[in-house]
Amino acid sequence: MHIEPGIVDAAKITLSYATAAGAVTYAMKTIKDEGGIAALPSIAVRSVIAAVGTFIFFEVLPHFAVGVSEVHLILGSTLLLLLGTAPAAIGLALGLLIQGLFFAPIDLPQYGMNLTTLLVPLFGIQALARRIVAPGTAYVDLTYAQALKLSTAYQGGIVAWVAFWAIYGQGMAVISAVGTFGIAYMSVVLLEPLVDLAVLALAKRAKGLQGSGLVTKRLYA
Repeated sequence: MHIEPGIVDAAKITLSYATAAGAVTYAMKTIKDEGGIAALPSIAVRSVIAAVGTFIFFEVLPHFAVGVSEVHLILGSTLLLLLGTAPAAIGLALGLLIQGLFFAPIDLPQYGMNLTTLLVPLFGIQALARRIVAPGTAYVDLTYAQALKLSTAYQGGIVAWVAFWAIYGQGMAVISAVGTFGIAYMSVVLLEPLVDLAVLALAKRAKGLQGSGLVTKRLYA
């Protein structure tokens, strides 16, 4: 989902600073959902776990350029279900920054766009989870249909934001490339729900994680 350099020029890129700032501000507000100040040590540990995972997803796992961006297996819904919204958001931001600083400095000017593209859909599936997962249902007990809805919503949100940035920067001339990217990226939906369920099944068996602070409380509660 990395926006390719040059898609949005310097004259227009300022918008991404505002959208990224808004996304980060909202991410900080979600800390209260994970226990607030008292839970900061746990949130910090989970954020590091999410950052390491994000770096692996972006830099280690296979990824390839298609149209106006790149196709990655991001597993945003997996991070949210295991670690909580705030740690997932912080980890995505840190992992993306580490990749840009040390491995792909050409992506740094697009950091605001890429960060917005990752975080806003994450907040979207946070809201969706509240609607489709009953309050008394632990995340380890999610069904395939629920995991599919969350994954589809996340990937669809990423495609929508990539399309927005591309058309914002280049106009309708890139619509064909946007479509090619969207079709390729939504193929991730075939895999991510299975990964989610596999990870949740492992977590269900790993009862030692419950109450450890290494995962979100909602995973088991």
